Amino acid sequence: MGAKLFILTQDRQFEKIVDLDEGMVLSFGRSDDANVVLPRGSVSRLHAQISVTDGVYKVQDLGSTNGVIVNGKRVREQALKPNDKLMMGEFMMLFQMQGEGDGEDAGSTMVEDEPPLPNVAQTMAAGGKKGPAAKSTAPSGMPPRPKEITNLDLKQMKSGGKASTAEDLFSDEYVNIRRTIHDILLDRMDLHQVNILDLQDAELREKTSRAIEQIILDIAGEIPDKFDKQRLHKDVLDEALGLGQLEDLLADPSVTEVMVNHKDQVYVERKGKLTLTDKRFINEAQVRSVIDRIVAPLGRRIDESSPLVDARLKDGSRVNAVIPPLALKGSSITIRKFSEKPLTVADLVKFGSFTDQMASFFQLAVEHHQNIVISGGTGSGKTTLLNVLSSFIGEDERIVTVEDAAELQLRQPHVVSLETRPPNIEGKGAVTIRDLVKNCLRMRPDRIVVGECRGGEALDMLQAMNTGHDGSLTTGHANSPRDMLSRLETMVLMSGMELPVKAIREQMASAINLIIQQTRLPDGSRRVIEVSEVTGTEGEIITMQSIFEYQQTGFDENGRISGYYMPTGIIPKFIEEMRQKGEEVPMDMFQGAAY
Repeated sequence: MGAKLFILTQDRQFEKIVDLDEGMVLSFGRSDDANVVLPRGSVSRLHAQISVTDGVYKVQDLGSTNGVIVNGKRVREQALKPNDKLMMGEFMMLFQMQGEGDGEDAGSTMVEDEPPLPNVAQTMAAGGKKGPAAKSTAPSGMPPRPKEITNLDLKQMKSGGKASTAEDLFSDEYVNIRRTIHDILLDRMDLHQVNILDLQDAELREKTSRAIEQIILDIAGEIPDKFDKQRLHKDVLDEALGLGQLEDLLADPSVTEVMVNHKDQVYVERKGKLTLTDKRFINEAQVRSVIDRIVAPLGRRIDESSPLVDARLKDGSRVNAVIPPLALKGSSITIRKFSEKPLTVADLVKFGSFTDQMASFFQLAVEHHQNIVISGGTGSGKTTLLNVLSSFIGEDERIVTVEDAAELQLRQPHVVSLETRPPNIEGKGAVTIRDLVKNCLRMRPDRIVVGECRGGEALDMLQAMNTGHDGSLTTGHANSPRDMLSRLETMVLMSGMELPVKAIREQMASAINLIIQQTRLPDGSRRVIEVSEVTGTEGEIITMQSIFEYQQTGFDENGRISGYYMPTGIIPKFIEEMRQKGEEVPMDMFQGAAY
């Protein structure tokens, strides 16, 4: 006789049924390597496993941070009984043997008039949105939802009936308990003396976790029953060694950007859509503490005389912070998360950012040393596309990258990565993008890759493209290829060189071969909407021709934009040169529409 594990989160964005059969050993965690992936930051990479041997169903903690909770108690290893309630992070689970809850005769655990558990794949495809649950029968192969998940107050599964509501977690009483535990922790471990660069050390984290656990046991009589001690333990640990309320969001693989507008308002971006979270900071001082913890290891500062800063987390995530008096409602933090696994060209094709034919064209362009500018708005995916295009550069070439905050993840063996430096406390010592681009020319690069041109460095970049550094790549902010040329012209003028407009445009026309326009569409998807070739000048006008264009046709049943890519039929100059040299080029990439 088998069993089933019903899994869901309180926000109902994740719902799943797992069959448990004899001989199975299933791992649970947020890592893609887990058999059952639980994609939230409160879950460890490999959190727990459930094994079935001789009819015994056993759950085992695999050394997770937040533990495995069975019926309100944390366990290392335990045999499961019918109707046991489990917690792994924020995932609530109900264990049922087959035959349990199959109808009124089996304990009346089934509710026939409840809507069926939605198909997870359909729910995710619809961006987590649920359609009207009018039908009362479950889809084929999906059992009806058990009563415990439908009618039970889901919060009670966290601690066997001792729930911590959002109001509890931000009440003065809860805040005071957290502060008390934190103060005792500082006395016992003297965390102020710990090197801040070592705060993420696994040994220190384990030592601190054990200390907090002991403190909670010592003052257990002072903690009201309504508070979840596991949540309290995690909150104090995150404040002591991490980034507090942001820890779960940064560990959540579905989150691509975290935005703290002020202490009471934290947004995240998932699948291109912004969502308000339930995360809140206790006070403004806690937000400032998080900012200080980010910038201190980098030797940077933020105060009233320098109230904004760009920084980088240890994992490479890009951070911007602004404090009062510039931030009127309180300190603001924006974190662009660094992907552990860089997106590949196959991923972008799968996401619909461009087609296989266009990917082949991009590869040919990079391999044949075309100078390429990626144009687009903020958050449109320019850096991701730049990273993918850079992957086409040969392993025998020397690449020098220049960025404000290092985000590129090139896998070639011969890469030199340069990053800018802000001024020191005296306002001196700054190293700009332009300084680094100039220095690149003395480093014997085969390719120069600049994360973004936004000022006078555009002139140096154009000169590099025109003086033997073909195949260079960069990005810029603009709404169309033509706008990108105008922006570059303005950037060159910002260099301080008094050049006539005609000379600037001739320089641009001879330096740039292709402009790829990237856009984030209203449904959150990121697509290449146009690929244009710069062909030269006519008088003072730079001439261009479009090679690929995206044609929007409407919306699908899930409200996502639909359309197709249409080659214009124009053959770029470098392709014609390749053919004249006798090189084979798949010309079908310039023919027919692709969806």
